[in-house]
Amino acid sequence: MRPVDLQLIGHDLAVKWDDGSEGFIPLDFLRRACPCAGCKGEMDIFGQVYKGPDKPLSEKSVQLQKVGLVGGYAVQPVWADGHNSGLFSFEYLKRVADAAAGNENEAPAG
Repeated sequence: MRPVDLQLIGHDLAVKWDDGSEGFIPLDFLRRACPCAGCKGEMDIFGQVYKGPDKPLSEKSVQLQKVGLVGGYAVQPVWADGHNSGLFSFEYLKRVADAAAGNENEAPAG
């Protein structure tokens, strides 16, 4: 599945998928789902995840400045606090959207 349109609507990222379905992801949920190594940690060859302590999110941390496509496989949000290293594969973005629609408390693992 591929997103064909991404729009910021209020405090949500609206995603229209190539099958015609749509999803809305709250920006704070999207930010907590960031799959980058700084947010989710890094795994060594033995499967151990190394991660620094969680940082509290500020108001700027959940303000989306822009979101762009990366090649034909991912989207990259740019946040007002300068964070921009999270690449959301289309598959992962769909899982995040589905989790948000299910009102889950926690974003899916990267």
